[in-house]
Amino acid sequence: MISLLLAMDRNHVIGLNNDLPWRLPKDLRFFKEKTTGNTIIMGRKTYESMGGALPNRRNVVITSSENPFPENVHVIRNLESIREWDKESPNEEVFVIGGGNIFKQILPFADRIYITWIDQDFDGDTYFPEFSELDWSLTSKVKGEKNETNPYDYYFLQYDRKQ
Repeated sequence: MISLLLAMDRNHVIGLNNDLPWRLPKDLRFFKEKTTGNTIIMGRKTYESMGGALPNRRNVVITSSENPFPENVHVIRNLESIREWDKESPNEEVFVIGGGNIFKQILPFADRIYITWIDQDFDGDTYFPEFSELDWSLTSKVKGEKNETNPYDYYFLQYDRKQ
């Protein structure tokens, strides 16, 4: 199963200057819970923005760059590799975590989307692509806890592709 995992604002902003434009610790905890022990797939810029591979996950980077990567990072050159993994292991959930161009290319093949939707407007330079809710079913919507360290109204949404 190919799942997309992201946080975005009301205008589909997902990034600014290769970073998140907000601080939302509960979203980071959600991300860690979902991805620990699983495969995460990302573009080179997303990998670089994280400062390296995340622990306790299989880190896969999609890049055309010939620059070397650490041994604990699996490098692929095209998205077809993800589709092949999905065919070979359809019961394994892999998480595509960005960035915007990778999301745009893999969205037509994704089975699930996890979105932390932040009810706020942020400045951004990277966006999640528009998608038709006619193709997706909202299967879960949970309001996140707003507090001093999580100062926005936000929701954890799960969309599954309609069959």
